[in-house]
Amino acid sequence: MQMDSKQVCENYTRISGEIAEAALASGRKPEDIAFMAVTKTVDPVLVNAAIDCGIQLLGENRVQEWQSKKDAYRSGIPVDFIGALQANKVKYLIGNVRLIHSVDRLSLAQEIEKQAAKHELIQEILLEVNIGAEETKSGTTPETLPELLKQVQEFPHVHVCGLMTIPPPRQDTYFLEKMEEVFLKTKELPNADMQILSMGMSDDYREAILHGSNLVRVGSALFGARNYT
Repeated sequence: MQMDSKQVCENYTRISGEIAEAALASGRKPEDIAFMAVTKTVDPVLVNAAIDCGIQLLGENRVQEWQSKKDAYRSGIPVDFIGALQANKVKYLIGNVRLIHSVDRLSLAQEIEKQAAKHELIQEILLEVNIGAEETKSGTTPETLPELLKQVQEFPHVHVCGLMTIPPPRQDTYFLEKMEEVFLKTKELPNADMQILSMGMSDDYREAILHGSNLVRVGSALFGARNYT
């Protein structure tokens, strides 16, 4: 059951404090960590309540849902697209979202290049890494990541500025540690501009920050459990 505006603000305050604590524990400043509100299935009234409380970044999972809700959001708040993306939906995002997180294959990057060129702009993206090699999740592997990065770097209208992952659920931090290693290694590749590691959601954002994440994607911990009906 989704919450009311007061509860959303209380959650925002609590989560912000936990993010700040984790940032300091990792040797960084609280402002070094981006707190994204993931808005899948969330009523725009609650999204606007989160914005009023201090949220400065939204994350959208579905193109059609975002299009139906975006005009109801407070103006001026940047939106990232974080969900699985079909090539035929890219045209709706270019020029309208700050960052596309879920670029997992060369063909998708090619379509982003094509559409960004039409708008004469550079679209910033993250490459998605399937750190747990899960068959049910998209993403390039750590082994194929360097070649994919090299290929996408050739596109003049696409800029890779980091990596994104959704680790498998575990009781320990094995995959968070593994992804941190991948990110640090990727930063050393030629012409790599690895500014962002998008890792950590409602269940593990604190641990993710301790392992190098600087962008956490929080949905249910902020807005309550999803209602998919």
